[in-house]
Amino acid sequence: MTRTVRSILFTAVLVMLVGLIAPSSVSAAPAPAERQPENARLQALLDELVATGAPGVLALVDDGPGPAWRGASGAAQLDPLVPLRPSARFRVGSITKTFVSVVVLQLVGEGRLRLDDSVERWLPGLVPGGHAINVRQLLNHTSGIFNYTDDPELLNAVIADPLRTFTPEQLVAVATAHPPLFEPGTSWSYSNTNYILTGLIIRTVTGRGVQAELQRRIFTPLGLRDTSFPVTDPDIAGYHAHGYLLPGNPFIPTDVPIDVTRINPSWAWAAGAVISTADDLARFYRALLGGRLLRPALLREMLTTVQLDPVFGYGLGIFSMRTACGTIWGHDGGVPGYVTFAFNNRQGTRNLVLMMSTNPDAQTGPLLDLTLSTAVCEMFDQDASHAAPMPTQVTRAAALLR
Repeated sequence: MTRTVRSILFTAVLVMLVGLIAPSSVSAAPAPAERQPENARLQALLDELVATGAPGVLALVDDGPGPAWRGASGAAQLDPLVPLRPSARFRVGSITKTFVSVVVLQLVGEGRLRLDDSVERWLPGLVPGGHAINVRQLLNHTSGIFNYTDDPELLNAVIADPLRTFTPEQLVAVATAHPPLFEPGTSWSYSNTNYILTGLIIRTVTGRGVQAELQRRIFTPLGLRDTSFPVTDPDIAGYHAHGYLLPGNPFIPTDVPIDVTRINPSWAWAAGAVISTADDLARFYRALLGGRLLRPALLREMLTTVQLDPVFGYGLGIFSMRTACGTIWGHDGGVPGYVTFAFNNRQGTRNLVLMMSTNPDAQTGPLLDLTLSTAVCEMFDQDASHAAPMPTQVTRAAALLR
């Protein structure tokens, strides 16, 4: 493997870890998109994001009473140029965690699993001290288990071969080679390892893979035809946005965007492998928060948050955040070349999805914050003309939700 390719892959993984790369002067020309007068401000922000450097960006905003607005700007693929439409499929990263948590809670509702069950009960010998860690602590990130994606040796392995298949057990072994961050239940730290273990528990309890359980419990019943959970396939089927890393940082010795769409998703598995669309994500969260997927008591469990500060709280695979226009519920996700935000009101009757086909950098990050703020206010049917940027959105994606 050449040094150039290794540098590109290093940056790809680094972006996933920290959510920030250096500024870029490269931009794609805005593509035709669905434009509606009442959302002229939001469409203008999408266009500005593309002019600032994003290859493509799309949004869906549903304020409840009327039809949802959908807009897009830029390209789904830069070479050859393919315009981006609001129906494009994206890698949605850690939004996967909400889907996986629903499966666990459905198993709890069926009496096949308890949130207080220990990791040791279902995965004997896999995690040191697993007898003191329960399923709830995996789902809300209070387990204290090291985040495997923070391990530099794993980083080197992905750099060496981006198409390599990792088993979940290998990912857990990377994490458990590090000491715990704290005693279970005494603090909070976002760890992708928690959801790799959750996926293994689902497999043990059901005798089926995570992919099969997601398909039969969520994707098929809700008609999410454009949502999938690839296990090892590096390609994205159908019409999709290509993910790009932008030039302008010391790790990419090139002056053009680098396409990083193809990567074996096994390194993310139950922590972040889902592929979906804006419409499918909105439908999923509407069903979830509207009570169609979980019984009331289980939905209350899911929405019981560990409050990290007066603004932000993390539940079981879902978080809440207070904003100037209302409290949002949902998740975000970032993997190399993609970032997605899926926010909703508590009832699931108002939704927004914002997707960008690169990771935020010093130029697009602040504008992305403003776009999110505007979309949140429009979702709550409030005046967005004076929406202030909500820096907690992208900065939390970088600092907390890695």
